[in-house]
Amino acid sequence: MRRPRSLSCFSVRTVFIVLLCCLVTSSLWADDSLGDKVQQFTLENGLTLLVAERHDSPTFTAYMTIGVGSVNEVGDNRGVAHLLEHMRFKGTRQIGTRDFAAEKPLLDKIEQTAVALERLEQQPHADASRKQVMVDQLHALQQQHRSLVVKDEFSQIYSRHGGVGFNAFTGKDLTSYLISLPTNKLELWMSLEADRMQNAVLREFYTEREVVLEERRRSYESRPGGMMYEALLATAFRVHPYRHPVIGWTSDIENLTLAETSDFLHRYYAPVNAVIAIVGDVNAEQTHQLVERYFGGMSPGEKIPPVTAVEPPQQGERRTEVRFDAEPQLLVAFHKPTLPSRDDYTFDLLSHLLTEGPRSRLYRSLVLEQQLATKVTSYSAPGARYNNLFVVSLTPRSPHTTAELEQALYRELELLKQQPVSEQELTPIRKQLRADRLRYLKSNNGLANMLTRFQVVAGDWRYLVDYDENIARIHGDDLQQVAQRWLTKENRSVITLVQEADDEAL
Repeated sequence: MRRPRSLSCFSVRTVFIVLLCCLVTSSLWADDSLGDKVQQFTLENGLTLLVAERHDSPTFTAYMTIGVGSVNEVGDNRGVAHLLEHMRFKGTRQIGTRDFAAEKPLLDKIEQTAVALERLEQQPHADASRKQVMVDQLHALQQQHRSLVVKDEFSQIYSRHGGVGFNAFTGKDLTSYLISLPTNKLELWMSLEADRMQNAVLREFYTEREVVLEERRRSYESRPGGMMYEALLATAFRVHPYRHPVIGWTSDIENLTLAETSDFLHRYYAPVNAVIAIVGDVNAEQTHQLVERYFGGMSPGEKIPPVTAVEPPQQGERRTEVRFDAEPQLLVAFHKPTLPSRDDYTFDLLSHLLTEGPRSRLYRSLVLEQQLATKVTSYSAPGARYNNLFVVSLTPRSPHTTAELEQALYRELELLKQQPVSEQELTPIRKQLRADRLRYLKSNNGLANMLTRFQVVAGDWRYLVDYDENIARIHGDDLQQVAQRWLTKENRSVITLVQEADDEAL
């Protein structure tokens, strides 16, 4: 069976943008507030359980979110969180193997051979014939190992029991695993995920590392959007680990070891860093009892340390060109504070004001009236636990250039700084934010995602309960002041995609 498609890396920021449009005290539950409907339990080992009962269909959605992402990596293990997203689908001592007693010594031989080969490759004048012998040995061991592996057994089990949407994604701030199942399969989920937390086996490590390298080549090194986004983060951040891609740089992935990956797994993928959300046709107290039974006896693990690096204030504009055979594009980003700053709420409104829909200021001016652009969007990136960026993405309309479009953008931003936004403009934006949130909250998946995400990122899922009230407190002069404070030349980074000239034309 096909391995679940990863939602990791570049797509996660898009997921978060959607989530920022989904924070509300929902009217879907009549007069009861979201705060009253969600029940929270904390186990002695630090695991947090959030349960929201919804009995409109005999199903539930489960999210297991670990508060560990690429921001928590250091120089010698960058890319490890994303690689572990892949590896934790490989199974346990019971799942994914035909005979673990026979498999274990073979896994040890593979690791010994692979480590010896990598040490040989690091030598400046390594013997080529000896290297080839070891490559052949490793290949033979891996071939032998395949006969003991049951591919995608987690996915097969869930599928046989009616599971849908079995997947995972890794971001800057967290890693999430998700599935929707019939109500009577709740204990099955508990059993499988408790086994995965305690007994994960990192089988097929070196072949999966090659899969990740190919994913990087396909999604980042050969796609203009991926190249621009990586250039943006590396340009805007000089100190903070947000500058590094979730998937890792190529040299990071190539040098990740099984020992480093296993150490990261066993220290941090543990109850003290975990949040479970169960949303659907379940009983909260019974769910709590099951979580206590399956997860309560586990060791807490090591709490992930906070990132101490602080990005210093930017003192001048930064510019980077990306050369690629594609249509020109433009990214303009400004440093900004993250939640729960009042300015962060203000940027949610500002993003809608500028780029959301045909009535938004930038779309109306740059796309419809001046016809300088074919597309304009804005979003916050790359994470939310630490101060981040407000990004405007623009695609010029031929024959106009990125330079023309960039100057037109700055003129519009200057207009925003000159006078407060009217209530007439803000009122429909607030309504649209609420409508978007209500649509998202209709799904068990949407609510489970929000609960775990904000428990991890904000430190308390209740952050989303008061979101509407906080948005209502923001007025037109707040948007003006935020634009004056943050949307400045010295605070911006500009990435331009320049189309490479045809070699034959030179």
